[in-house]
Amino acid sequence: MMHKKRLFYTVALGLVLVASMLLSSCGLFVKAPLGTEENPIIWVFVPSGEMERVAAGGEAMADLIFQETGLVIDTYVATSNAAAIEALCSSPPNAHMASLNTFSYIVAADQGCVAAQLVATRYGDPTYSGQIFVHADSGLTSLDQMAGKTYCRGDETSTSSWIIPSILLKGAGIDPDTDLEIIDTNSHDANVAGVYTGQCDLGGSYIDARTRIEDEYPDVMDAVVVIETFTGIPNDGVQYQTDFPQDLADQINTALLALAETEAGQEALDTAYQWGGLELQGDDFYDGFRQFLDANGVSAADIE
Repeated sequence: MMHKKRLFYTVALGLVLVASMLLSSCGLFVKAPLGTEENPIIWVFVPSGEMERVAAGGEAMADLIFQETGLVIDTYVATSNAAAIEALCSSPPNAHMASLNTFSYIVAADQGCVAAQLVATRYGDPTYSGQIFVHADSGLTSLDQMAGKTYCRGDETSTSSWIIPSILLKGAGIDPDTDLEIIDTNSHDANVAGVYTGQCDLGGSYIDARTRIEDEYPDVMDAVVVIETFTGIPNDGVQYQTDFPQDLADQINTALLALAETEAGQEALDTAYQWGGLELQGDDFYDGFRQFLDANGVSAADIE
Protein backbone atom coordinates (compact mmCIF):
# COMPACT_ATOMS: atom_id res chain seq x y z
CA MET A 1 0.00 0.00 0.00
CA MET A 2 2.85 2.39 0.84
CA HIS A 3 4.41 1.58 -2.53
CA LYS A 4 1.20 2.58 -4.32
CA LYS A 5 1.01 5.87 -2.40
CA ARG A 6 4.63 6.64 -3.19
CA LEU A 7 4.01 5.86 -6.85
CA PHE A 8 0.92 8.11 -6.85
CA TYR A 9 2.83 11.03 -5.35
CA THR A 10 5.69 10.53 -7.81
CA VAL A 11 3.34 10.51 -10.78
CA ALA A 12 1.43 13.52 -9.45
CA LEU A 13 4.64 15.48 -8.93
CA GLY A 14 5.75 14.59 -12.43
CA LEU A 15 2.47 15.81 -13.88
CA VAL A 16 2.81 19.08 -11.98
CA LEU A 17 6.32 19.59 -13.33
CA VAL A 18 5.25 18.77 -16.89
CA ALA A 19 2.29 21.15 -16.61
CA SER A 20 4.58 23.84 -15.24
CA MET A 21 6.98 23.41 -18.14
CA LEU A 22 4.14 23.54 -20.65
CA LEU A 23 2.70 26.68 -19.10
CA SER A 24 6.12 28.28 -19.09
CA SER A 25 6.81 27.38 -22.72
CA CYS A 26 3.42 28.75 -23.75
CA GLY A 27 4.00 32.00 -21.90
CA LEU A 28 0.97 31.43 -19.69
CA PHE A 29 2.61 32.46 -16.43
CA VAL A 30 1.13 35.74 -15.29
CA LYS A 31 3.46 38.62 -16.17
CA ALA A 32 3.97 41.43 -13.70
CA PRO A 33 1.70 44.41 -14.45
CA LEU A 34 3.12 47.00 -16.81
CA GLY A 35 4.54 49.94 -14.92
CA THR A 36 6.08 47.93 -12.07
CA GLU A 37 9.71 47.29 -11.13
CA GLU A 38 9.45 43.83 -12.70
CA ASN A 39 7.87 45.15 -15.90
CA PRO A 40 8.68 48.84 -16.32
CA ILE A 41 7.33 51.12 -19.03
CA ILE A 42 10.11 51.93 -21.50
CA TRP A 43 10.35 55.54 -22.73
CA VAL A 44 12.80 56.19 -25.57
CA PHE A 45 14.16 59.66 -26.29
CA VAL A 46 15.92 60.91 -29.41
CA PRO A 47 19.36 62.54 -29.20
CA SER A 48 18.39 66.00 -30.43
CA GLY A 49 20.76 67.56 -27.93
CA GLU A 50 23.76 66.49 -25.89
CA MET A 51 22.90 62.93 -24.87
CA GLU A 52 23.81 63.18 -21.19
CA ARG A 53 21.57 66.20 -20.78
CA VAL A 54 18.64 64.57 -22.62
CA ALA A 55 19.11 61.47 -20.46
CA ALA A 56 19.12 63.52 -17.26
CA GLY A 57 15.93 65.34 -18.25
CA GLY A 58 14.22 62.09 -19.19
CA GLU A 59 15.14 60.42 -15.92
CA ALA A 60 13.90 63.42 -13.97
CA MET A 61 10.54 63.28 -15.77
CA ALA A 62 10.23 59.55 -15.08
CA ASP A 63 10.98 60.08 -11.38
CA LEU A 64 8.37 62.81 -11.13
CA ILE A 65 5.76 60.66 -12.88
CA PHE A 66 6.49 57.84 -10.41
CA GLN A 67 5.88 60.22 -7.52
CA GLU A 68 2.54 61.22 -9.06
CA THR A 69 1.30 57.82 -10.26
CA GLY A 70 3.43 55.01 -8.84
CA LEU A 71 4.22 53.90 -12.40
CA VAL A 72 7.80 52.75 -12.95
CA ILE A 73 9.29 54.12 -16.17
CA ASP A 74 12.75 53.32 -17.50
CA THR A 75 14.15 55.91 -19.91
CA TYR A 76 16.99 55.80 -22.40
CA VAL A 77 18.32 57.90 -25.26
CA ALA A 78 18.50 56.11 -28.59
CA THR A 79 21.69 56.36 -30.62
CA SER A 80 19.73 57.97 -33.47
CA ASN A 81 16.24 58.95 -34.56
CA ALA A 82 16.10 55.82 -36.70
CA ALA A 83 16.97 53.63 -33.71
CA ALA A 84 14.11 55.16 -31.71
CA ILE A 85 11.68 54.44 -34.55
CA GLU A 86 12.93 50.85 -34.72
CA ALA A 87 12.39 50.40 -30.97
CA LEU A 88 8.73 51.34 -31.37
CA CYS A 89 8.04 49.57 -34.65
CA SER A 90 9.88 46.29 -34.11
CA SER A 91 7.88 43.15 -33.38
CA PRO A 92 7.64 42.88 -30.45
CA PRO A 93 8.36 46.57 -29.71
CA ASN A 94 11.31 47.46 -27.49
CA ALA A 95 9.72 50.68 -26.20
CA HIS A 96 6.24 51.64 -25.04
CA MET A 97 6.43 55.40 -25.43
CA ALA A 98 8.70 57.95 -27.03
CA SER A 99 9.59 61.55 -27.61
CA LEU A 100 10.30 61.47 -31.33
CA ASN A 101 11.13 64.54 -33.35
CA THR A 102 8.47 65.73 -35.80
CA PHE A 103 9.54 63.93 -38.96
CA SER A 104 10.51 60.75 -37.10
CA TYR A 105 7.03 60.72 -35.58
CA ILE A 106 5.46 60.93 -39.03
CA VAL A 107 7.67 58.07 -40.25
CA ALA A 108 6.67 55.88 -37.28
CA ALA A 109 3.00 56.89 -37.36
CA ASP A 110 2.75 56.12 -41.06
CA GLN A 111 3.97 52.61 -40.22
CA GLY A 112 1.06 52.34 -37.80
CA CYS A 113 3.11 51.69 -34.68
CA VAL A 114 2.86 54.95 -32.72
CA ALA A 115 0.32 57.68 -31.98
CA ALA A 116 0.82 61.20 -30.63
CA GLN A 117 -1.01 62.26 -27.48
CA LEU A 118 1.01 65.19 -26.09
CA VAL A 119 2.77 67.99 -27.95
CA ALA A 120 5.41 70.23 -26.43
CA THR A 121 5.03 73.99 -26.21
CA ARG A 122 7.61 76.75 -26.00
CA TYR A 123 6.34 80.13 -24.83
CA GLY A 124 2.86 78.66 -25.19
CA ASP A 125 3.35 77.83 -28.89
CA PRO A 126 3.06 74.18 -30.09
CA THR A 127 5.18 74.97 -33.14
CA TYR A 128 8.84 75.92 -33.47
CA SER A 129 11.27 77.53 -35.88
CA GLY A 130 14.50 76.40 -37.46
CA GLN A 131 17.66 77.95 -38.85
CA ILE A 132 20.54 77.38 -41.24
CA PHE A 133 23.86 78.86 -40.18
CA VAL A 134 27.47 79.36 -41.27
CA HIS A 135 30.66 80.61 -39.67
CA ALA A 136 30.92 84.39 -39.56
CA ASP A 137 34.30 84.29 -41.31
CA SER A 138 33.18 82.00 -44.14
CA GLY A 139 32.00 84.67 -46.56
CA LEU A 140 28.85 82.62 -47.17
CA THR A 141 25.64 84.61 -47.11
CA SER A 142 23.02 82.69 -49.12
CA LEU A 143 21.97 79.12 -49.86
CA ASP A 144 22.83 79.30 -53.56
CA GLN A 145 26.52 79.47 -52.58
CA MET A 146 26.54 76.04 -50.94
CA ALA A 147 27.54 73.71 -53.78
CA GLY A 148 30.58 71.70 -52.74
CA LYS A 149 30.23 72.61 -49.07
CA THR A 150 30.09 70.37 -46.00
CA TYR A 151 26.79 70.24 -44.11
CA CYS A 152 26.26 69.20 -40.48
CA ARG A 153 22.87 67.60 -39.73
CA GLY A 154 21.49 65.45 -36.94
CA ASP A 155 20.57 62.62 -39.28
CA GLU A 156 18.35 62.07 -42.31
CA THR A 157 15.15 62.27 -40.22
CA SER A 158 15.97 65.50 -38.38
CA THR A 159 13.18 67.93 -39.19
CA SER A 160 14.87 71.28 -38.64
CA SER A 161 18.47 70.26 -39.31
CA TRP A 162 17.77 68.36 -42.53
CA ILE A 163 14.25 67.79 -43.86
CA ILE A 164 13.29 71.46 -44.22
CA PRO A 165 16.82 72.75 -44.99
CA SER A 166 17.11 70.20 -47.81
CA ILE A 167 13.84 71.52 -49.29
CA LEU A 168 15.13 75.11 -49.06
CA LEU A 169 18.48 74.16 -50.58
CA LYS A 170 16.73 72.53 -53.53
CA GLY A 171 14.75 75.72 -53.99
CA ALA A 172 18.06 77.61 -54.20
CA GLY A 173 19.38 75.29 -56.90
CA ILE A 174 21.49 73.08 -54.63
CA ASP A 175 21.02 69.31 -54.85
CA PRO A 176 21.51 68.07 -51.26
CA ASP A 177 22.32 64.56 -52.47
CA THR A 178 25.09 65.50 -54.89
CA ASP A 179 26.21 69.05 -54.11
CA LEU A 180 26.91 68.64 -50.40
CA GLU A 181 29.16 66.50 -48.25
CA ILE A 182 26.99 65.37 -45.34
CA ILE A 183 28.17 64.81 -41.76
CA ASP A 184 25.68 63.22 -39.35
CA THR A 185 26.30 64.49 -35.83
CA ASN A 186 23.18 63.09 -34.08
CA SER A 187 22.40 66.36 -32.29
CA HIS A 188 21.61 70.02 -32.88
CA ASP A 189 24.29 71.06 -30.40
CA ALA A 190 26.89 69.18 -32.42
CA ASN A 191 25.70 70.81 -35.66
CA VAL A 192 26.42 74.23 -34.19
CA ALA A 193 29.73 73.08 -32.75
CA GLY A 194 30.67 71.58 -36.12
CA VAL A 195 30.27 74.92 -37.86
CA TYR A 196 31.97 76.79 -35.01
CA THR A 197 35.06 74.55 -35.17
CA GLY A 198 35.21 74.41 -38.96
CA GLN A 199 34.22 70.77 -39.31
CA CYS A 200 31.31 71.91 -41.49
CA ASP A 201 30.67 74.94 -43.67
CA LEU A 202 27.00 75.11 -42.74
CA GLY A 203 24.44 73.32 -40.62
CA GLY A 204 20.86 73.39 -39.43
CA SER A 205 19.03 73.28 -36.11
CA TYR A 206 16.04 74.50 -34.22
CA ILE A 207 16.15 78.13 -33.03
CA ASP A 208 18.30 78.68 -31.13
CA ALA A 209 20.53 75.68 -30.54
CA ARG A 210 23.54 78.00 -30.39
CA THR A 211 22.63 78.88 -26.81
CA ARG A 212 23.15 75.25 -25.77
CA ILE A 213 26.91 75.44 -26.28
CA GLU A 214 27.61 78.96 -25.00
CA ASP A 215 29.28 77.60 -21.86
CA GLU A 216 31.85 75.81 -24.00
CA TYR A 217 32.05 78.45 -26.75
CA PRO A 218 31.17 81.83 -25.19
CA ASP A 219 31.37 83.71 -28.51
CA VAL A 220 29.23 81.24 -30.48
CA MET A 221 26.39 83.72 -31.03
CA ASP A 222 28.81 85.99 -32.92
CA ALA A 223 30.96 83.31 -34.54
CA VAL A 224 28.06 81.27 -35.95
CA VAL A 225 25.61 83.41 -37.93
CA VAL A 226 22.15 82.54 -39.20
CA ILE A 227 21.52 82.99 -42.93
CA GLU A 228 18.06 81.38 -43.21
CA THR A 229 15.13 80.79 -40.88
CA PHE A 230 11.84 78.91 -41.22
CA THR A 231 8.79 78.72 -38.99
CA GLY A 232 5.64 76.77 -38.19
CA ILE A 233 7.07 73.30 -37.58
CA PRO A 234 4.81 71.20 -35.32
CA ASN A 235 6.61 70.47 -32.07
CA ASP A 236 7.69 67.06 -30.88
CA GLY A 237 6.12 65.66 -27.72
CA VAL A 238 5.09 62.35 -26.18
CA GLN A 239 3.85 59.45 -28.25
CA TYR A 240 2.75 55.92 -27.37
CA GLN A 241 3.16 52.58 -29.10
CA THR A 242 -0.23 51.71 -30.58
CA ASP A 243 -0.74 48.67 -28.33
CA PHE A 244 0.04 50.60 -25.13
CA PRO A 245 -2.89 50.55 -22.66
CA GLN A 246 -4.79 53.83 -22.88
CA ASP A 247 -5.55 53.87 -19.16
CA LEU A 248 -1.81 54.00 -18.43
CA ALA A 249 -1.29 56.65 -21.11
CA ASP A 250 -4.04 58.72 -19.50
CA GLN A 251 -2.30 58.50 -16.11
CA ILE A 252 1.04 59.55 -17.60
CA ASN A 253 -0.52 62.37 -19.64
CA THR A 254 -2.36 63.74 -16.61
CA ALA A 255 0.82 63.57 -14.53
CA LEU A 256 2.95 65.29 -17.17
CA LEU A 257 0.43 68.08 -17.70
CA ALA A 258 0.35 68.69 -13.96
CA LEU A 259 4.13 68.46 -13.60
CA ALA A 260 4.62 71.00 -16.40
CA GLU A 261 3.05 73.54 -14.05
CA THR A 262 5.60 72.88 -11.30
CA GLU A 263 9.14 74.18 -10.92
CA ALA A 264 10.63 70.67 -10.82
CA GLY A 265 8.65 69.58 -13.85
CA GLN A 266 9.57 72.66 -15.85
CA GLU A 267 13.23 72.10 -15.05
CA ALA A 268 13.05 68.49 -16.25
CA LEU A 269 11.27 69.44 -19.49
CA ASP A 270 13.77 72.21 -20.16
CA THR A 271 16.76 70.01 -19.42
CA ALA A 272 15.69 67.33 -21.88
CA TYR A 273 14.46 69.36 -24.85
CA GLN A 274 13.93 72.99 -23.78
CA TRP A 275 10.19 72.32 -23.60
CA GLY A 276 8.20 74.99 -21.81
CA GLY A 277 5.05 72.92 -21.38
CA LEU A 278 2.79 70.27 -22.89
CA GLU A 279 -0.69 70.12 -24.35
CA LEU A 280 -2.97 67.31 -25.50
CA GLN A 281 -2.83 66.82 -29.28
CA GLY A 282 -3.48 63.80 -31.48
CA ASP A 283 -2.10 62.63 -34.80
CA ASP A 284 -4.16 65.13 -36.81
CA PHE A 285 -2.05 67.93 -35.33
CA TYR A 286 0.63 66.88 -37.83
CA ASP A 287 -1.60 66.76 -40.92
CA GLY A 288 -0.65 70.26 -42.09
CA PHE A 289 3.03 69.34 -41.97
CA ARG A 290 2.31 66.13 -43.88
CA GLN A 291 0.69 68.24 -46.60
CA PHE A 292 3.75 70.52 -46.67
CA LEU A 293 6.02 67.51 -47.12
CA ASP A 294 3.82 66.06 -49.86
CA ALA A 295 3.80 69.38 -51.70
CA ASN A 296 7.61 69.37 -51.69
CA GLY A 297 8.00 65.76 -52.76
CA VAL A 298 9.20 64.47 -49.39
CA SER A 299 7.79 61.11 -48.33
CA ALA A 300 8.19 59.37 -45.00
CA ALA A 301 8.33 56.12 -46.97
CA ASP A 302 11.66 57.23 -48.45
CA ILE A 303 13.21 57.16 -44.96
CA GLU A 304 11.63 53.94 -43.60
